[in-house]
Amino acid sequence: MRAFVSVTLASGVAPATAPAVAPVQRPILALGLRVLAAAVLATLLMLVKLTGESGVALPEIMFWRQAVGVPMLFGWLAATGGLARLRTRRLGSHFGRSAVGTINMTFNFGAAILLLPAESTTLGFTTPLFAVVLAALVMREHVGPYRWAAVALGFAGVLLTVQPSGGHMPPLGVACGLIAAFLIAVINYQIRDLGRTEEPISVVFWFATFGTAITALTLPFVTTAHSPRQWLLMIAVGVVGTVGQLLYSASLRLGAVSSLVVMDYTALFWATLYGWAIWDRLPPIATWLGAPLIVAAGLIIFAREHRLGKQRAVQEMTGVKLDG
Repeated sequence: MRAFVSVTLASGVAPATAPAVAPVQRPILALGLRVLAAAVLATLLMLVKLTGESGVALPEIMFWRQAVGVPMLFGWLAATGGLARLRTRRLGSHFGRSAVGTINMTFNFGAAILLLPAESTTLGFTTPLFAVVLAALVMREHVGPYRWAAVALGFAGVLLTVQPSGGHMPPLGVACGLIAAFLIAVINYQIRDLGRTEEPISVVFWFATFGTAITALTLPFVTTAHSPRQWLLMIAVGVVGTVGQLLYSASLRLGAVSSLVVMDYTALFWATLYGWAIWDRLPPIATWLGAPLIVAAGLIIFAREHRLGKQRAVQEMTGVKLDG
């Protein structure tokens, strides 16, 4: 794969693309922002679960996740003189990315509501596995034994985590988590394409704008009266989700992806903490055994992608075929 395979949280957030003109790198600050982003997006999943359990319909949660973000992003750009960064000639591509992203968010948030936070987060870590499969079967890219072995290791971790015969995880929640991870791999390709001409903040803004319009179509069918607590939860979902996206984008502007991606896995700590503190439940032993395999598989895939990216120039010059 010619772009990095990003380990993406099960949060409805795909990785932002690198800016066209890279600013001065500040690696320590970038690492801090990435750790904070992982914590914020784990908090998003927790809030989504609380909101869903309070009785708010999933489509309405999705609407407010996007609708709150639009004025936040627009106001921030207006205050910083950055509205020109939203100019685009690719509204059709933005809409396509938003359509797939909205479907992805349905499954992401569905998994968050149906599963423990640590379980939905762990399933979200399978995105690199699906990215390798897509690269080989759809993009017709060469994938060698290292990455195939990592894929096998990762899916073994999934089977260990889920334990189909054990029944400790709702099958619908597992399906939602895995479909969401697969769709994130698809979205990575869409964002890669948009990244050729668009700034990260533009991708985020148009996703929120079109996503708001798409989810608004469902409101007449799902909206009910809400308590003050439910309103606070929905607004918090929108604010926290938007802040998380901005933190991810900022970390990519200030640091190298190769040093940042491992920080994404710190979300599992926060997800486990929330499950224990709020729901008084810790993941079963199967999750403790399977999650390390999934994480290890993702890191192997990313490390291999990073190495192949460095070697690609040598390959093009020498004609020597690399083992993927």
